[in-house]
Amino acid sequence: MFEPESRPRSAGSDQQPVEGVSAKNMSAHSCVPALVTEQALKTPNATALAAGAEVVTYSELDRRSNQVANFLVSLGAGFQSLVGIWRPRSTSLFVTALGVLKAGAAYIPFDPSAPARRIADMLEESKPAALFTTARMAEQLPKGPWQSVVIDDDSTQIANFSEQSINKTPSPDDRAYVIFTSGSTGRPKGVEVSHASLRNLIDWHVAAFEVQSSDRGSQLANPGFDAAVWEVWPYLTAGASVHLVEETLRNEPELLRDWIVAQQITICFVPPHLAERMINLEWPKSSVLRILLTGADTLRSYPPPGLPFSLVNNYGPTECTVVSTSGVVPPQGTAGTLPSIGRPISNVSVYILDEAMTEVPSGGVGEIHVGGRNLAIGYLNAPEMTASKFIAKSFEDGSSRLYRTGDLGCYLPNGEVAFRGRIDQQVKIRGYRIELEEIISALSKHPEVEAATVVARENTSGEKQLIAYITHKSGDGPGQSALRDFLSRQLPDYMIPSVFVEMDSLPFNASGKVDLAALPAPEASPDAYVAPRNPVERRIAVILAPLLGVEEVSVEDNFFMLGGHSLLGTQLIARLRSTFGVEVTLRSLFESPTVAALAGQVERLLYERLKAMSDEEAAALLNNRLSLSEGA
Repeated sequence: MFEPESRPRSAGSDQQPVEGVSAKNMSAHSCVPALVTEQALKTPNATALAAGAEVVTYSELDRRSNQVANFLVSLGAGFQSLVGIWRPRSTSLFVTALGVLKAGAAYIPFDPSAPARRIADMLEESKPAALFTTARMAEQLPKGPWQSVVIDDDSTQIANFSEQSINKTPSPDDRAYVIFTSGSTGRPKGVEVSHASLRNLIDWHVAAFEVQSSDRGSQLANPGFDAAVWEVWPYLTAGASVHLVEETLRNEPELLRDWIVAQQITICFVPPHLAERMINLEWPKSSVLRILLTGADTLRSYPPPGLPFSLVNNYGPTECTVVSTSGVVPPQGTAGTLPSIGRPISNVSVYILDEAMTEVPSGGVGEIHVGGRNLAIGYLNAPEMTASKFIAKSFEDGSSRLYRTGDLGCYLPNGEVAFRGRIDQQVKIRGYRIELEEIISALSKHPEVEAATVVARENTSGEKQLIAYITHKSGDGPGQSALRDFLSRQLPDYMIPSVFVEMDSLPFNASGKVDLAALPAPEASPDAYVAPRNPVERRIAVILAPLLGVEEVSVEDNFFMLGGHSLLGTQLIARLRSTFGVEVTLRSLFESPTVAALAGQVERLLYERLKAMSDEEAAALLNNRLSLSEGA
């Protein structure tokens, strides 16, 4: 079981390097493609990837990825080329990614839920040699210089290419992948990560968590999120198997737990908002899960005593190859304090520096700087930004290059690092890193919006919500639904504000900047509690209360004002479907965010469904649904 050893401040230099991860000593034969091929030779019939009933063996993974590599070479792709992948999570996605690496190129995984316009912007920025996608998704893209390669489940476009290796191994310093993150300039920025940095992550992970070929890891993260890198390559290079979580289970803690147990998952990653709920569930004795990894956002809860697995908190910007610090979270931590983010991983150093770039004393708060073998190459096509964030700084442990994270932290007496927030406007919502300026830029493009700003506020449960403040050019301006529709064509759903506040003018301070402290809090629902007045309202209120973490919900309470967001909205819609047998859309939830209004939507959908039924079917449906509601 993973137990991090005690380390001094500026940790990392005292730990023995993992053999083979140094870029200087690392050979091309120790990069990901060669390591996976080695496993295919050892255990060709072992499961590499699995999604439901679909199983891809190591032999099949090796052969199919070789076909992708040979296809890419026929297109002229090779060393230093970039290849985009924009498609839903699937075994084929990771087969393709491996094929890209075997061709000597680097892959760019794009968020499959992102709007086409945003993907087009990133394609224009990265200029990939090819874009692997599906027919349906390709139709959404505007015309551009990229070459779309349509790979659907029944596609035969690559089937005629050779299954033999092309022996075109990358060097440790070559790019392995590029991840686009939210950009402070209003545009996404691409982070370039080398094979050497990826190998350091892999070797640390395999050693720290004692990964064996018998392990079964899960794959849950969005492909455009760098956690997906972490969920796949350490296991495939160790001969273990990776199991893709079904889409319908990804945001349902109880169903996800049941899937983990049924699939005999031994190591799993989930973001904090899921981890905090899963650690408080009952876990059956049949579970073989031994490690639950979390990170990418602030963890606020400690595990209860007796949990049958270890909860491990992790921290690391995309620019530092997924993980920079890691540590087991003890049960029942100190009241009023957040769990630490652990200690630096192998071959990584963490410094807490003040504005003069001097280490602060123990317990002092400063900016977190990361150095070591996990640093990214830099930003794609942005040398000035790279120079400003990846700085030259020498320390006794040999660190000569640091990444300025923009995060605040401090070293605790036990050598662990505590996260203390951000020094700029960058925030994390449900594990996704967001530059508020990018949302502001998108809002400002609306023809009826005169000015806009966006802030992140914590709700009563401690979760962050995006709140947009806007002024109109004339008249009443666009409504909240229209603004959400407009933003959804440019931004992923986690970047769309939960609440829009209309103002006559934005407040400014003496320096000409928006006075964030003067922005009013969104108006809350009426103080008076209004109890449910009929069975449908009663059942919806019963569903909403535990989902939002409150004791009771008034029928006039606003879902979003109580802390709701699109992710919880998806869970709510699934439970309404199960309870009432109707399909409420996310748009309907935005337009009808109170229990009373939502009940009206459900009743309308039920009525439409009843009209299409026979009298006997309608009577049975009504008796079943209303008895279920009355019994809640």
